[in-house]
Amino acid sequence: MLIVSGPVGEEGHARDGHPERPARIGAAMGGIADLHLGEELRLVAARPAEPDQLLRVHELSYLNELAMFCSAGGGDLDPDTYAVTDSWSTALDAAGAGLGAIGELRQCREGVAFVVTRPPGHHALRDRAMGFCLLNNIAVTAAALTDEGERVLIVDWDVHHGNGTQSIFWDDPDVLYVSTHQWPAFPGTGRAAEIGGDDAPDRTVNIPLPPDATGDVLLRAMELIASPVVERFEPTWVLVSAGFDAHRADPLADLALSSGDFADLARMVAGWVPRPGRLALFLEGGYDLEALRTSVAATLSALLGGPYRAEAPTSGGPGMEVVDGVLVKRATALAAARRSPREGSPR
Repeated sequence: MLIVSGPVGEEGHARDGHPERPARIGAAMGGIADLHLGEELRLVAARPAEPDQLLRVHELSYLNELAMFCSAGGGDLDPDTYAVTDSWSTALDAAGAGLGAIGELRQCREGVAFVVTRPPGHHALRDRAMGFCLLNNIAVTAAALTDEGERVLIVDWDVHHGNGTQSIFWDDPDVLYVSTHQWPAFPGTGRAAEIGGDDAPDRTVNIPLPPDATGDVLLRAMELIASPVVERFEPTWVLVSAGFDAHRADPLADLALSSGDFADLARMVAGWVPRPGRLALFLEGGYDLEALRTSVAATLSALLGGPYRAEAPTSGGPGMEVVDGVLVKRATALAAARRSPREGSPR
């Protein structure tokens, strides 16, 4: 069963010529339609996130400023990020959609959820918008789960590092954040030596990869670097920042994946899910509409065991040597953290 929370923002939060545009929702939903799921598809209307849910990950001053900025007509929040009058209501729905998806999964006790909303969220920091993102949608859901005693794995395969998500959970031992991303690239964070704060060492796993890296490199990195950390963490929920801008056709980045690579990544991540009904994907980037559509279809078909024929996986690109370097840098950073504990904090 596929639970789709949303879609919202098909018309709202729009600016002519901006790559983060309403047509992205249509492309993602087109990928779902290509699977012909029939009664195995359940649509859930998104509800706005409540103030207390937002305050778990965002500062009150920022929320108030963003709401007032939108009500005044909006404008540019930074060189990449805009808001218009209805952006606040669209962002509230996007932030709340993941919570609705989790509720449905708990009720069904099976299936996979896909949160099809915009704007994306993983760059949004506690106190400001960034990188097309207004509110951190996946962080709102992860924080709600940890408040209930859950241990949450967040896998971020968007081509850009999710600096907002990393920052929000930097010192949270109940969230493991794993990111594969192009390096160097926006936003300039996500080095291999960034392993988590004093209260959460080894709860951040960054895998920076060079331009033109192919799917075989990402899979090897996930297997060698991320898998052992995930196994030690033992998550009770798995959330995915499912950006599809690592596809070779995407205009905003330079990794070289195909839709078949996203299918393989999804199968690997599915192996980390502790039991049925504990996996939710959140739409992040992906700006070539056809690549977005085919990648969504391939990813979800892989998770649901469907017959969709994706593009062939890619191989032979640069980056295999980088994987070994990431292992060394992480080990060095962890050793340094153990030698230099925070004053007054037991190890």
